[in-house]
Amino acid sequence: MDGTNNSSQKGFLLLGFSDQPQLERILFVIILLFYILNLLGNTAIILVSYVEPKLHTPMYFFLSNLSCVDICFTTSVAPQLLATMNNKDKSMSYGGCVAQLYVAMGLGSSECILLAVMAYDRYAAVCRPLHYTTIMHPQLCASLAGTAWLSGLVTSLIQCSLTVQLPLCGHRNLDHIFCEVPVLIKLACVDTTFNEAELFVASVVFLIVPVSLILVSYGFITQAVLRIKSAAGRRKAFGTCSSHLIVVIIFYGTIIFMYLQPAKSKSKNQGKFVSLFYTIVTPLLNPIIYTLRNKDVKGALKTLVMANILG
Repeated sequence: MDGTNNSSQKGFLLLGFSDQPQLERILFVIILLFYILNLLGNTAIILVSYVEPKLHTPMYFFLSNLSCVDICFTTSVAPQLLATMNNKDKSMSYGGCVAQLYVAMGLGSSECILLAVMAYDRYAAVCRPLHYTTIMHPQLCASLAGTAWLSGLVTSLIQCSLTVQLPLCGHRNLDHIFCEVPVLIKLACVDTTFNEAELFVASVVFLIVPVSLILVSYGFITQAVLRIKSAAGRRKAFGTCSSHLIVVIIFYGTIIFMYLQPAKSKSKNQGKFVSLFYTIVTPLLNPIIYTLRNKDVKGALKTLVMANILG
């Protein structure tokens, strides 16, 4: 217990890429640029979905929630990472680490559920078009979005509570880019079989189950689209779903790689770059993918920009 108390008082050293100074300087510029673009892009999605009446639909309601999650998710990691990369002092308080652990994991879990909800919305739009407005009524949309947010924050509370109870035996060098459960488990000087098993179960619930539901939804969507006789109709139907599917593949692919293997089996640099991708890169890709592949969003953004310029 002395080690745990020592860690609680001294906190951690967030090493990041400090063992590769040249790479760290390059990554600092890239991460800063990606973070700024992330804030601008996702904020634009939220604003345009709010001010443009044509976008007051379930799809853009969920997309706005996704953008909000992405802003908060990246903000829970990027500022602290940039601060440590630009400073010789790599220290991070114990309380700051626990707060980051809870917020980042909670928001990441919420995004997993939210992407599955968006797949169900696309299923209802393509496979049940005549009943779409009845199925996806505002109350259900609000309930589904609320469930995504709440479920992530609750499971994160449970996971964090189990993780912070692990004795760390005075070792406070966190060789990672932020406080994350698999990395903290590596620091423990006791048997972590239970923690790893619990993390695996939580990962199955928030990764494998949503991915399975998404695949089932897209299976039905593909069948429905192939029954459309006109090529233009098939392209339009696939176009409404392809953006979401690209985001799903990128986001789930990297997180599954990080969480669905034993915590002590990954190389440190491998884990760092995978975490960097789904915390910094993927949240930026979301607004880019949805904007570039969506005429409604591009048109609404142009209208919003012109209104501000002329105003």
